[in-house]
Amino acid sequence: MTRILVEVLGAEEVYASGEETFSLSREKFFLAGGVWIAIMEGERRCERSYDHVAFKIDEADFDACVERVRRLGLDMKPPRPRVPGEGRSIYFYDEDDHMFELHTGTLAERLARYAKGRRAAE
Repeated sequence: MTRILVEVLGAEEVYASGEETFSLSREKFFLAGGVWIAIMEGERRCERSYDHVAFKIDEADFDACVERVRRLGLDMKPPRPRVPGEGRSIYFYDEDDHMFELHTGTLAERLARYAKGRRAAE
């Protein structure tokens, strides 16, 4: 997870508990674009699902992010079908089978596109 946050998202690691724990397990804190991300050690997932965490990226950074995910050897899912104007996404799993999405669109763009309805895509 540290490699994904630092090498793919450009986050800065600001704390690592090591063996000393203040919470339920070992933890690390990161800053990514001014957002505090906390990760905690836990049990590995039993199976993969579509449950995921999504991060907004700039369209101009899309190809570079794909390359960084590939360089880490992470399992990328094929993109899902989208309606025009919704943005592009990269879906990938970490080594504990958590799914992540890097998405180029904004909430405002998606809501505006969805407000047009499905017929606008046809």
